[in-house]
Amino acid sequence: MKPDRPIFILGCPRSGTTMLQLMLHAHPRIAIPPETRFMISAYQRRLRFGDLEDAERRRELAEWVVDRHQTRFHELNLDRDEVLGQIVAGPPTLGSALGIVLRAYAAGQGKTRWGDKRPSYFQYTDVLLRLFPDAQFVHLIRDGRDCVASLKEMPWYNGSLYSAVSVWAEAIDFARHGAPRLPGGSYHELRYEDLTADPEAHLRRLCEFLGEDYDPAMCDPASVADVAVPARKTWHALTHGEVTTARAGSWRERLDRAEISLCESVLADRLETYGYELSGAPKADTSRIVGYERTVAKRRLARVKRLTFDRLIRLREPNPLGARLTAAQIVLAGVPMPRTEPARVTG
Repeated sequence: MKPDRPIFILGCPRSGTTMLQLMLHAHPRIAIPPETRFMISAYQRRLRFGDLEDAERRRELAEWVVDRHQTRFHELNLDRDEVLGQIVAGPPTLGSALGIVLRAYAAGQGKTRWGDKRPSYFQYTDVLLRLFPDAQFVHLIRDGRDCVASLKEMPWYNGSLYSAVSVWAEAIDFARHGAPRLPGGSYHELRYEDLTADPEAHLRRLCEFLGEDYDPAMCDPASVADVAVPARKTWHALTHGEVTTARAGSWRERLDRAEISLCESVLADRLETYGYELSGAPKADTSRIVGYERTVAKRRLARVKRLTFDRLIRLREPNPLGARLTAAQIVLAGVPMPRTEPARVTG
């Protein structure tokens, strides 16, 4: 039986996750859509949707997904009424409803295996496993200095330098401390620099992890960029060209001396752990290190508050959350498999 586990791509923003999304989307069996915005939002609003055993509640959930501009459903180019009907007729769990959208996208691409990409998913692997208990996670890691340099240049980024540095640190800390606690066979990581230097070798290893056959089309992500990257995302223009190593190490020209000092002062251990050499920049000013540590503390407190609130919400959930769409999900949910009647012998 071919694998059907959902695939989720994650990593620090600007680490190359869109390129990796396209590489997987180029596979003849896998469809990874443009970045959606309904997965975590729906989970956080789960009590508002109520008891999904009620078809009308499932309809309300479906309408929330397909009709709101913020969910980015419109970028999937799916038939609104058809997907709505599939959710209403589908299994009464939140994971099933959300998975049906991704499954419909894959079907529209003529493919059977589905997933999603969003860099911040590294903060929500626990949520994704509640929704999709057989999920597989692919974590792309890039030099933190390049991620910070690229984030600074994004038209949509309004955070501080401290926030940019801290989010990379959080992604690496997840890889070092959170990923080992994930279920066996559910996590794979690779470096952007290695992937761009030798795409075939690293995509072959990725396919082995996913249980898929490698396909050479995966080395040409630009061939599907027009399909899987919305035109409005002009900052992804490089995905329409060949895979290149030209951007690796470009932080040397894109960060000033003080920014390099801050990155290397607070990220040195993490950078070296993943094979990134330090430039030997002088230690950052104390005021900058204090500013970074304050940002880290604020982000940590926000995470603690979110997790605490989530634990309270779990006590009031009216339904199980796990999807019942793939073979493993059905087994894990304890749903009886259809029984096959024995053939009658005549004569």
